[in-house]
Amino acid sequence: MLSWHEARAACAAVPALPAEDVPLAGADGRVLAEPLVTLTDLPAFPTSSVDGWAGRGEQPWRITGRVLAGYDPEPLAEDGTCVEIATGASVPDGVEAIVRVEDSTVADGHVTGSPRPARDWRDVGEEAAKGEVLIPAGSVVTPGVIGLAAHCGYTTLSVRARVRVAVLVFGDELLTDGLPGAGRVRDALGPQVPAWLDRLGASVEYIHGPVEDTLEAHVSALAAALERADVVCTTGGTMHGPVDHLHPALAELGGSYVVNTVKVRPGFPMLVAAMPGGKYVAGLPGNPQSAIVALMSLVQPLLAGLSGRPVSLPRVVLGAPVPGRGDYTHLALARLGEGGAVPLRHAGSAMLRGLAQADGFAVIPGGETGTPGHEVEFLPFPLLPGESTGGPSS
Repeated sequence: MLSWHEARAACAAVPALPAEDVPLAGADGRVLAEPLVTLTDLPAFPTSSVDGWAGRGEQPWRITGRVLAGYDPEPLAEDGTCVEIATGASVPDGVEAIVRVEDSTVADGHVTGSPRPARDWRDVGEEAAKGEVLIPAGSVVTPGVIGLAAHCGYTTLSVRARVRVAVLVFGDELLTDGLPGAGRVRDALGPQVPAWLDRLGASVEYIHGPVEDTLEAHVSALAAALERADVVCTTGGTMHGPVDHLHPALAELGGSYVVNTVKVRPGFPMLVAAMPGGKYVAGLPGNPQSAIVALMSLVQPLLAGLSGRPVSLPRVVLGAPVPGRGDYTHLALARLGEGGAVPLRHAGSAMLRGLAQADGFAVIPGGETGTPGHEVEFLPFPLLPGESTGGPSS
């Protein structure tokens, strides 16, 4: 049984998926396989920041022409002359000062005016020098990164292939609609696990279940899912009970454990297995909160490793006491607020109410308790663009 941090490190250490070149328009949300490096100085030529007059020598300046954006101008060779210049235009060689339109007076083909104390043009390389690393490999591509890449002259970016994921739901006791009763419960994981995976940046390709509680059905379902995905997430069957067939199914398909149970509460019967062909199976427990603990504990760093992304955890101040769980790491559902991270009620492994209200898990190390005012690691839930922490009120 690995510690929680050891298990996360093992999942994050898997080899990254191959890189591929994609057009800028299709790169949003992907992960850079190579650093974004400037292909030229930025700007590549001295660029006017204003509309005005670019001149040299003593005033008044005689107007000799006009320079617009998009053209390579002739040098300004004669003292006492100037050219009208537009914002974004290349500043001609020989220019000593630029006077803004609003600061100038024009009469009889000549210009007078006072330049501002700071020069009104951008020098070559002012933003970045050629060959400078702007964004490191492993960074998620955002619209801003796409714009910067275009600014540098890129038309494609080298990014990691998207991680394709399948979801298998195990359990004869599960209902896919209607009210629970007569010994059967609604499947609460089949609908939500794909949404978590989507937020974690995976491409959910296949969802199937409930899978019949037989070894033959488990082997067949896993084999079919592994043909479609890089990672298969299963729910339930991670123990060794009479209807828990995941372990023998993995053995029959040639799997070997990367992680097999983790010293964490809730959710310790979780696993990740490496399968032939560079594929993986992540086994999540059947209890709903335990399953999400396993998803965020193991699948999140597994997806990061396959995508070539680094894994790190922020720290937060606890706003209320959090009990320990003996020698096990305790992942406590918590909500973030002005007072820090506050643990939530309704946090049993089979409960979903607290999960629906939480911003993530406060990480209480084994052998410790959480003390108000102390800093702890925090495992945040992934957010949609524009979404903020602070879920529905209780």
